[in-house]
Amino acid sequence: MQSVCILGATGSIGESTLDVIARHPDTFSVYALTAHSRIEKLADQAARTGARVVVVPDDAAARQFGQVWGRSPGAMPEVRVGAQALVDTAADAAVTTVMAAIVGAAGLPSALAAAQAGKRVLLANKEALVAAGNLFMQAVRDNGAELLPIDSEHNAIFQCLPHGDRASAPTAPARGVRRLVLTASGGPFRNTPLADLAAVTPEQACAHPNWSMGRKISVDSATMLNKGLEVIEAHWLFAMPADRIQVLVHPQSVVHSMVEYDDGSVLAQLGQPDMRTPIAYGLGFPNRIASGVGLLDLAAKGRLDFEAPDFDRFPCLRLSFDALRAGQGACIALNAANEVAVAQFLDRRISFMAIAQVIDASLQSLASSFGQAPASLEDVLALDRAARARAEALCRRAALY
Repeated sequence: MQSVCILGATGSIGESTLDVIARHPDTFSVYALTAHSRIEKLADQAARTGARVVVVPDDAAARQFGQVWGRSPGAMPEVRVGAQALVDTAADAAVTTVMAAIVGAAGLPSALAAAQAGKRVLLANKEALVAAGNLFMQAVRDNGAELLPIDSEHNAIFQCLPHGDRASAPTAPARGVRRLVLTASGGPFRNTPLADLAAVTPEQACAHPNWSMGRKISVDSATMLNKGLEVIEAHWLFAMPADRIQVLVHPQSVVHSMVEYDDGSVLAQLGQPDMRTPIAYGLGFPNRIASGVGLLDLAAKGRLDFEAPDFDRFPCLRLSFDALRAGQGACIALNAANEVAVAQFLDRRISFMAIAQVIDASLQSLASSFGQAPASLEDVLALDRAARARAEALCRRAALY
């Protein structure tokens, strides 16, 4: 029986995780659930799963949880409050498996704590590796943790690589592997005239053609910054240099990624665009368990298309490759500037095209601080704060509107 802690339970990954867990009551139990908002949904999830612990951001959220729970039968779970409670719960001795699904840099400390505690970490938080890949992977190795990627692309690569019955943190590429190929849908603006992109609205950017995702991640998909972050993740997860990682636009989102071997063989993982597939793989590894995902009808799809990404259309992807080559500090700044710029865009304060401009200008202005990789989580967070402050200042400049 795996005892599961879901960090970010009320988001789309958290809900999909609970759906898979509910199909296997004899294999998984829910120990802890966390949420930053959607407290009513958190209370409903806790009541349905019998969670023993919930974590909320502040005392006001704790009071709201208590009020909502008053309408539910049964004993109320222990309510823990604050950022440190997230870290403590992820490392709790009662937990065997942690789904790290908190979006953004806010999810880094708790995901790192789970690795340091030797847990099975199902990693759906990109920033843990983008901002602190060296620290995170070393923590996995030093503490005997298991690391299973949940992003559909990295999960696909993991499935196509040779491995035993235990997930590890490699220090060199798998033998015989020539390159990794990450696929991308191209988002909603793959064929939009470049001249029209300046007028894109948040609603248009969040209307992903294939996947159901949160607003921030949907915008990242529209700019293809999400694919850039995944390139950085792939570097750390699979010890693969940037020049052996390729991105292909694949509009149907059926081939989730591919691995090319030295003998010319290419292994691909195919499936429905449904996050329950990689979640079930991570929960059940090394076994495969039912996810609730329907059959893939390739005949109905008819065709599968691939094309090289256009860096003029997707400058954020180019910036991501540049950041990976520049080092860990540049990756921290890339991620932080993007989070600020996307939030400003969603609040209608900057244009869609200004997102890349803010990231580019932030990287250039902070380049002198990218020389040495951060040696601690505190170093990571300090550079993250500096990059956010710089990006916020850039967003206020009229030239970027």
